[in-house]
Amino acid sequence: MDHIKGILFDKDGTLFDFQTTWGTWTSRFFLDVAGGDQQAAAEMSLAVGYDMEAQVFAKDSVIISHTADEVTAAIGKLLPDWAPDDLLAHVNHTAAQVPQLEAVPLVPLFTGFRGRGLKLGVATNDAESPARAHLGRAGIIDLLDFIAGYDSGFGGKPAPGMQHGFCEKLGLSPGEVLMVGDSAHDLIAGRAAGMTTIAVLTGISEAHELAPYADEVFADIGEIPSFLGH
Repeated sequence: MDHIKGILFDKDGTLFDFQTTWGTWTSRFFLDVAGGDQQAAAEMSLAVGYDMEAQVFAKDSVIISHTADEVTAAIGKLLPDWAPDDLLAHVNHTAAQVPQLEAVPLVPLFTGFRGRGLKLGVATNDAESPARAHLGRAGIIDLLDFIAGYDSGFGGKPAPGMQHGFCEKLGLSPGEVLMVGDSAHDLIAGRAAGMTTIAVLTGISEAHELAPYADEVFADIGEIPSFLGH
């Protein structure tokens, strides 16, 4: 893997364990924006593919792979008292406060990547502001060369705008980059850009669901150094 010069990561489900991070918070959030109305919260949950009782996500939940504005649009139809812009701002503000469970210890892993001379980036369908908050608290923001959310001017996945933006900013060709993610959206975007794609299983999707879009499937991002070689 001597030709690899950069790695572009998804965030939720890739750098951070998806279910542990977002499962409980989502239930509290729906009750909050519904003003404590259990029925309204349950209807929102159904609309986005989330089981409030079990606090787990369906594999096709829009929360998993869609952008924050798409998720907000889905629940906003059931919240007539919320202006769309206010609801989106509330989603982004509260999401930025959510503690993230790292899939593996990130600081030593990313420090090792930088020691190899690799360029590093994050491309997420979250908004850029909460993404920066999460990455900052994890202690890796200064180890990144590129951070983009769906609202950073490149569009959202599965379109490859963020992937192309990473390459253009850092002077890399797509063939020199690994795209790492936990959803088909991540991998489709990477392949569309011409990158090598790595699937990880710290999200909701299973190996057989990601394998058609991935060059490799790993349990988590901690396996990447061995893949790259010494």
